[in-house]
Amino acid sequence: MRITSTAFESNFLNQINQLKTQQSTLQNEAATGLKVTLPEDNPAAMDQDLNLQNEESSNTQYQNNINALQGTATTASDALNSLQSLVEQASEIATSATGLSSQTQLTGAAAQVANLIQEALQVGNTKDDNGNYIFGGTNSNTPPFTATTDANGNVTGVTYNGNTTVAGGEIAPGLSVSAQIPGENNTGTGPSGLFADSRTGADLFGHLISLQQDLASGNVSAISSTDGPNLGNDEDNVVTQISGNGVIQSTLTAAGNVGTEQSTNIDSEMSNETNADMAQTLTQLTQTQTSYEAALESGTMVMNLSLVNFLS
Repeated sequence: MRITSTAFESNFLNQINQLKTQQSTLQNEAATGLKVTLPEDNPAAMDQDLNLQNEESSNTQYQNNINALQGTATTASDALNSLQSLVEQASEIATSATGLSSQTQLTGAAAQVANLIQEALQVGNTKDDNGNYIFGGTNSNTPPFTATTDANGNVTGVTYNGNTTVAGGEIAPGLSVSAQIPGENNTGTGPSGLFADSRTGADLFGHLISLQQDLASGNVSAISSTDGPNLGNDEDNVVTQISGNGVIQSTLTAAGNVGTEQSTNIDSEMSNETNADMAQTLTQLTQTQTSYEAALESGTMVMNLSLVNFLS
């Protein structure tokens, strides 16, 4: 079958244009280091890259939530440890009160408990680094606890101004946690209250006030039969909260590690989708340039030969 000069020229030009386009693409890859810069370069790769970007954005938000929750959990941990030490001191005072021989000694012990009540109020109104009260539930802008005092400055009652709802944050797909603890929860449901909870018998402020008043009045019997056991409930409740805080911190640390690893993997996948393999690109560019030059040379020779035949 005879191939006309017109058909040859058309095929020749198509081949040259294809090689020229390929050469231009490879030159751009070599210059930018990217094999995908526009959607039309590789629609499938660009779609995958967009999905990875969305995944990275979600992962970044999880990491931000984790960091915020870790800050709250750390602040809560310090407060819980202080509170545990405070309750232990109150329990020791209650235990030693049975061996005190004079009202003067009991009055001195009552003054110690009064100081512990003030310290407990400070712990209860702990703020995080952002200035939020961490034991007020979602009512984090108001001091959770306010005290009522008598003419002598002794605390006679403490009011809880917070609520039993705690704010949380999503740290992984479908996993939300909270590092907050409500100061009180006497509803019988929901998260356990730190200072008071009807399910555990905890009522730290009420029990400390009773202990102080019994010491001041010399009611050693009530201290032994009631105040001591009540403080035991308070201490157990605080220890439980410390344990829960430890679990939260471990969970946050683990989630943070997973998120960091996932971020590294996403970055690697995105790089694989869009970054050019420079060694491969340069090799292909050299081959394409050689093919382009060869095509021009052979095309010129054939076209010159056809022209000679035509003239002869």
